Amino acid sequence: MGLDADCRLIQRMKHGDERAIDAFVRKYYPAILRYCRVHIWNPGDAEDAVQETFVRFFRSLDRYRHYGKAANYLYVIARNCCNDHNRVPAELSLEVLPEQGTRDTESMERSLILREALASLPDELRETAVLRYVQGLKQREIAQILGIGLPLVKYRLRRAKALLAKALDMEDYI
Repeated sequence: MGLDADCRLIQRMKHGDERAIDAFVRKYYPAILRYCRVHIWNPGDAEDAVQETFVRFFRSLDRYRHYGKAANYLYVIARNCCNDHNRVPAELSLEVLPEQGTRDTESMERSLILREALASLPDELRETAVLRYVQGLKQREIAQILGIGLPLVKYRLRRAKALLAKALDMEDYI
């Protein structure tokens, strides 16, 4: 059985191959950034969390054992980085808000409503919903990342979906 692409990249990274490191970061940076942006409102702080995610990954690279998808491990690290960031209360920067009348105002308003709805969910439901609906991960991947069984993932997704529909008053969005 052949090695998967991530396993080959990781082997090359462990041997100091800079191109492999660059390829790995380019492959996963957008998804990890999207994940961190859901958990951290300030774009600069979200990017910092992504950077910290990769720093922690590469710091532990010599101990890393490839058993599945490297992305799952990155999501676990990113979740920890976001949790670390969110332990410190922060103010919403006015720099991240669009100017009145821009085309992005309506998009930003929808984004804020969705963020508030996600924030209203209990932590375990929010994390499961973000991984599924924002990151587009499969239920089995979510189970691996969160270290829970597939039936619990399915339950949490059903519950999160019901609570989000109620919080968003889905009649307005249909």
